[in-house]
Amino acid sequence: MTAARKAAEAAGKAVQEEVRRWGGMKQTGVSLRYMMEFGSRPTDRNLLLSAQFLHKELPIRIARRAIELESLPFGLSEKPAVLKVRDWYLDSFRDLRSFPEIKGNGDELAFTKMIKMIKVRHNNVVPAMALGVQQLKKDLNPKVARSDLEEIHEFLDRFYMSRIGIRMLIGQHVALHDLNPEPGCIGQINTKMSPIAVAHAASEDARFICMRQYGCAPDVTIYGDPDFTFPYVPSHLHLMVFELVKNSLRAVQERYMNSDKDAPPVRIIVADGIEDVTIKISDEGGGIPRSGLPKIFTYLYSTAKDPVDEDSNTGSSIIMAGYGCGLPISRLYARYFGGDLQIISMEGYGTDAYLHLSRLGDSQEPLP
Repeated sequence: MTAARKAAEAAGKAVQEEVRRWGGMKQTGVSLRYMMEFGSRPTDRNLLLSAQFLHKELPIRIARRAIELESLPFGLSEKPAVLKVRDWYLDSFRDLRSFPEIKGNGDELAFTKMIKMIKVRHNNVVPAMALGVQQLKKDLNPKVARSDLEEIHEFLDRFYMSRIGIRMLIGQHVALHDLNPEPGCIGQINTKMSPIAVAHAASEDARFICMRQYGCAPDVTIYGDPDFTFPYVPSHLHLMVFELVKNSLRAVQERYMNSDKDAPPVRIIVADGIEDVTIKISDEGGGIPRSGLPKIFTYLYSTAKDPVDEDSNTGSSIIMAGYGCGLPISRLYARYFGGDLQIISMEGYGTDAYLHLSRLGDSQEPLP
C-alpha cells in the first residue's frame, strides 16, 4: 500500500471518528419567537454570538445525518445518489470543523461566507434523495410489504426535518446581514406576512407550471381578509401552498381535460384563529380513493408518472408532480413551527387540504 493511500485511509478514519463523536452530542432547538427576538437587533455582537452558536450546532446536526446515511435498510445507503448526498454532508462537516474559533467580526464574516456555500452545496439534496429512493424502488422485490418500508419513511422524515432546521438556521444568520431588509422582515421571518399575498403568489406559480404542462390551468379563487398579517417565514408558506395548489390544479385539469364543462376553480380560504391560522385548499378534482389516503404522506408513492430518471438533470426544474415527496415534505414544513397538514378527500368529488400554521411562534423546533 502506498504511503499516500495509507495517509488517505487514516484521514478518512479520523473524520469518521470525529463524525461519531459530534453526532453523539446534544442538539439545541430554537423557536420562531426566539429567532425573531434575537434577530431584531442584528448588532455586531449578536451576529458574533449567532456565528459562535452555529459553529458548534451545525456540525452536531450534520454529523447525525451523515451517520444515518451510512446504515439505511434495503441497501439504500449504497445507491449512487445517496452516496453523493452523504459526501455533501461529510464535506460540510469537514468545512465546519476545520474553521477556527470565531473571535471577532472578521472571523464572523468569513464564517458567514462559508455557511452560505454549505447551503448552496445542499441545494439539490431533496431531488438527489428522491432519485435514490426511485433507484431503490426499481430494485426492490415487489413482495416487500409497505410496513417493512416504514423504517425508510421514518428516516426520510427525520432527515428532511433536520434539513429544514439546518437551512433555516443558516438562512436566518445570512439574512441578518442584509443592510436593507424589507419592512417588517427579521432575517427570513416577515413579522407582518400576509397569508393572502403569499397564497396568491404561490397559486400564480402553480398555475404557470400547469399551463406549461397542459396548455391551460383552472382558476384559483382566494377568500380571506387581505389586511390580515402574522409573523411567519414566507418562503416556507409559499412552498407548502404551491405544492398543495399544484396537486389540486393537476387533479382538476386531468378530470376536466376532455369534458365539455368548464373546469371549476380551486378555492383557497384563509381563516385567522386565536391559536392557528388555517389555510384550506379545496378542489373538485375527483378526490383520492380511501385506500390511497394512507399512502399520500409516504415517500415511495406518487400518482404521477415517474419523472426522475438517472440521465435527467435533477436540478431545479420544477415539474408538475412525481417525486412523491411534495406532500410529506410540506407537512414537515408545517410541523417545523408547530403547525400541521391534513388531507380530507371525497372520492368522486374532490379533496380538501387543511394547512394549520401555529401563530404563537413559541413551539420549539422538532429535533430529530
